Amino acid sequence: MKEITVIAGNDVGSLAKVAEMLGSIGVNIEAISAYNSEGKAVFRIMTSDVSSTHKALSKISDLEIREAETIIYKMNNRPGELGKLTRKLADKGVNLRSLYIVSRKNDVTEVAIHPAEKDIEKTKEILGIK
Repeated sequence: MKEITVIAGNDVGSLAKVAEMLGSIGVNIEAISAYNSEGKAVFRIMTSDVSSTHKALSKISDLEIREAETIIYKMNNRPGELGKLTRKLADKGVNLRSLYIVSRKNDVTEVAIHPAEKDIEKTKEILGIK
């Protein structure tokens, strides 16, 4: 799965512009995180259509848009599981760019893991993902 990272001015309404643009073309935001980094707004977005997302967001001026491979991993929904997961990756030298919860259903939590590009295959191997 692909994650779109959007870097925008940290201005009132910058997230609204992005969300409205995607809604206007019928693209569903499946997961998002938004935060401030060094005076910039950073949005990490997973959508139902990466190509349309990238195309639509490129119409908004002053946005930096990046795509990166992201791994969706299902884990048990109970205390300590995220610690176990991240320790396993850290012990094998995996550098994480981002990690966030995508969904939680019953006893399963899905997390989006965005390792450094050089660590993508290693991460898949460690997690048993083909």
